[in-house]
Amino acid sequence: MADLEDVQTVDLMSELLRRLKCAQKPDKRLIFIGPPGSGKGTQSPIVKDEYCLCHLSTGDMLRAAVASKTPLGLKAKEAMDKGALVTDELVVGIIDEAMNKPKCQKGFILDGFPRTVAQAEKLDEMLKKRGTGIDKVLNFAIDDSVLEERITGRWIHPSSGRSYHTKFAPPKTPGVDDITGEPLIQRKDDNAEVLRSRLAAFHTQTEPVIDYYAKKAVLTNIHAEKPPKEVTSEVQKALS
Repeated sequence: MADLEDVQTVDLMSELLRRLKCAQKPDKRLIFIGPPGSGKGTQSPIVKDEYCLCHLSTGDMLRAAVASKTPLGLKAKEAMDKGALVTDELVVGIIDEAMNKPKCQKGFILDGFPRTVAQAEKLDEMLKKRGTGIDKVLNFAIDDSVLEERITGRWIHPSSGRSYHTKFAPPKTPGVDDITGEPLIQRKDDNAEVLRSRLAAFHTQTEPVIDYYAKKAVLTNIHAEKPPKEVTSEVQKALS
C-alpha cells in the first residue's frame, strides 16, 4: 500500500474530486457480451469512466489473484498448474472479492464472463447474497461477415502497436508503416479460419446466455457494426 503522505497533493485532490463526482452517479452492474472484434474493448473504457465503474476482465482478475496469492488465487493457481480449468465457483468468488475494492464501489463492467448459463446462474446467486443484481446486459450484435472483413484486414506495426486496416485505415504505402517505413505484419489469429472457429464457439456458447438475460428483461442489443462514435451514443442511450 502506497503511503498517502508520499502522494502529491494535486494527485490526492484530483482523486478526491473524482470520488466526490462519482458518489453522485447511479450504481451500475453491467455485462458486455460480443464476439472478438465487435468493439467491446473500445466501449468499455468510455462507460467505465462515465459511470465510475471498474472493468472486470476475468482473465486479468485470475492473473492478479494468483499474483497476490489470495486464498482463491492459490486455488486458481493449483488448477492452472495442473492444466485444469478454473471452476465457475472460483471465478465467481474472485469477482465477489473484487467487488469489495473502492474502485468497484459504484459497480462494474464484466467482460468475457459469464460464457455459459451455469456461470450466469452462479453469478446471479452471488449478487443476490449481496442484495444486488445485474442491471443491464449489452449484446454487441454484429454479422459474422462484417467481423471477418474487420479482422482479416488488420495489419499491425509490431514495435509501436500502430494498427492499420486495408479498407478502413490503409497505410500510405501498402504493407509499410507510415512513420518508420518498417514492414507491417498480420497477427496469426487475424485470419478467416481462426476467426470462423472462434465465432462458431462463441455462438454455441453464448447464444443461450443472451437468451437467459433476455428472459430477465435486462438485455439490450447494440448495433455493433456502426462506426465507434455511433455505437458509443447507442450504448449511452441504453444505459441512461
